[in-house]
Amino acid sequence: MKPEQLVEELKKRLGTDKFDFSYNRKDDTLRLDHKTLQKGMEIQLPGVLAKYNERKEQAIEEVVYTIEQTFNAMEKEQTEAIYSLEKIFPVIRSTSFPLKSKDGHAFITTDHTAETRIFYALDLGATYRLIDESMLPKLNATAEQIREVARFSVKQLSTNVKKDEVAGNIYYFVNENDGYDASRILNDGFLKEMKEKIKGDMAISVPHQDVLIIGDIRNETGYDVLAKMTMHFFSIGRVPITSLSFIYENGELTPIFILAKNR
Repeated sequence: MKPEQLVEELKKRLGTDKFDFSYNRKDDTLRLDHKTLQKGMEIQLPGVLAKYNERKEQAIEEVVYTIEQTFNAMEKEQTEAIYSLEKIFPVIRSTSFPLKSKDGHAFITTDHTAETRIFYALDLGATYRLIDESMLPKLNATAEQIREVARFSVKQLSTNVKKDEVAGNIYYFVNENDGYDASRILNDGFLKEMKEKIKGDMAISVPHQDVLIIGDIRNETGYDVLAKMTMHFFSIGRVPITSLSFIYENGELTPIFILAKNR
């Protein structure tokens, strides 16, 4: 599929009655402006096309869903009925993620590791909005109160895991698809419970926001498998975080670089 074809496909599915479309051939970007809300968003077409080459129809459905939910969130925001401390959760992003919104407002953040940073999100149901300083008056809260509420909220998320074994190593996956799978890495109680189960080294990966991998690494092959698995998830994620994994020891996370079968 070519960029022009993707633009036409999005026009067909989203409709020109609601949106104005502006395709920039030079930058390969598509600008959508909501006619009623007077707000818009930009889509980087090469990224969508790369996913289309892998997943075909599913990739198109995903981008259409993301666009619709983003604008639905904007509509809710205008009513100001969304501003509730009960709907705040932490989310993990890479350290390269922008620190300010497109309007220039600084996001509320907390340092996490050399590879990751904690942001805070206002849950809107099918999507969420990252909290920036301009939203604090509407939430009637300070930045530290936001952080405290989020620390509590992440502990309320379910921690069901799926288990797989490869070459004598055990891998556990959290994949609830609620937007906060990677956020479970902030649940200290959950990590300590998993540590008690693990007989080898405990390694953790958050390749994108919709998966958390915990490895019970019992031999060198285990690291190689984890590295390949993490890179695969990182390459297909809607919101990639990091292709590196972490060793969990004494309640601390240390990034590790895995090359072939060496730590």
